Amino acid sequence: MSQSPAVAAGTRIGHVHLKVADLDRALGFYCGVLGFELMQKMGSGAAFISAGGYHHHIGLNTWESKGGSPPPPGTTGLYHTAILYPTRATLADALHRVLTAGIALDGASDHGVSEALYLRDPDQNGVELYRDRPKEEWPLGPDGKLAMFTKRLDVEALLREREA
Repeated sequence: MSQSPAVAAGTRIGHVHLKVADLDRALGFYCGVLGFELMQKMGSGAAFISAGGYHHHIGLNTWESKGGSPPPPGTTGLYHTAILYPTRATLADALHRVLTAGIALDGASDHGVSEALYLRDPDQNGVELYRDRPKEEWPLGPDGKLAMFTKRLDVEALLREREA
């Protein structure tokens, strides 16, 4: 594989657009549980939601998927959408919202660089809710290079952060 020039440093993922079976059910999860704001709804086929008034962080549509079922395991596609929270306390609040809504976690991990909660939306799309640690706290190996890991995240301690 030939080496291409690096992508520009300011480049980032702008938004994700998900195919869903039921738009109102998806809005119930993303807006009702997670707290995103509905920016625009286009009839019964699409909606655009955001955090903080941006035009959209997540697009939801039923254009090719109304009434559909999730792809079967063992197929390619989106693994998960990762939603970055600004602080540990805001991640704790998201965890509280999820648990209060009766939504089960698939997992909760400490990756050294971040703390992450894993769950499924109503269409069984993977969702990661996470917060990054400050770069100066990232784990480094003996060679000075990034050394991420996966350890169990103490969910109870995270919830206490919400109360602090």
